[in-house]
Amino acid sequence: MKTLPTDPRAAKIQPKRAFSTVPYVMALRPRQWTKNLVVFAAPLFAFSINFGSFFGSLVAFALFCCVSGSFYLINDIADVKDDRVHPVKCKRPIASGAVSIPIAISMAFVLLSSAVSFGFIQSTGLGLTIISYACLQVAYNLRLKRMVILDVIAIAMGFVLRAYAGATATDIKLSIWFVLCTAMLALFLGIEKRKAELRLLQRKGGKTRSVLRKYSMSLLSRMESTVVTGTILAYALWSAGPKLNGASTSWMMVTLPFVLYGVFRYQLLSEISNDDSEEHHRTERPEEVLLTDLPILLTVLGWVTTVFVVLCLKFNGMIQ
Repeated sequence: MKTLPTDPRAAKIQPKRAFSTVPYVMALRPRQWTKNLVVFAAPLFAFSINFGSFFGSLVAFALFCCVSGSFYLINDIADVKDDRVHPVKCKRPIASGAVSIPIAISMAFVLLSSAVSFGFIQSTGLGLTIISYACLQVAYNLRLKRMVILDVIAIAMGFVLRAYAGATATDIKLSIWFVLCTAMLALFLGIEKRKAELRLLQRKGGKTRSVLRKYSMSLLSRMESTVVTGTILAYALWSAGPKLNGASTSWMMVTLPFVLYGVFRYQLLSEISNDDSEEHHRTERPEEVLLTDLPILLTVLGWVTTVFVVLCLKFNGMIQ
């Protein structure tokens, strides 16, 4: 049977794939950007709620999103070979080929250089803070993430630098209790993350980061106990009022129950469950707890609402 000749030009005709920005945005891991909301903490804790402080914090938030996005790109480029054989990470834009490595390198360079440049335009302190954060990320990825205890301290320092960025962007002087509370709370989240990862390793096994094998549940529990005490004590001293170089009114003590419940709720979520569902490993990803756990969301909303009420009462002279 004779076959009909085919037009060679027809074989060259391929349907054009529509360009999509989704892989490029997802490569920046926008779900992780919730960590950068810490930059709004400085004006909020200082009761400096106005357009100027909001705009300055918003600029700092955007710049830190650029910096963190650039380092997520750099990390995915460095780990691309391992990610391509990983059952989950192989779906990441760079590992899957949706974003090419040369384009990812260009994106990382543009985002990081732009963040530093605009940071110095906003204020010298903000520019220096962004550079410090970038240096911390380099040190963390090259060495610190493989050093026991120092890995969670480096994570906590990242949150402290975010909070300081919010202060420098709005010309706000930070209370020492606020800085200490931020550091302790960040340490708490880092320890809870390691606990969730270690539990998952013990139950499922498999390949994991080398530093995790140097931890034990007993060590992490003792660290957690110390840090939780420090977090609550630092917040209580801040909320005690101006006599202790804290909040501008001692009525902020009424917000302490929200902090207590939020910390205890997070600890509850980190406890091992009888089943092995994904739901019970969320503390490995703190940003998902903030976005998905209803009691935590209601606690944050209650805290913000109470702070707003206290501010209104103080502004109108009804409390001191």
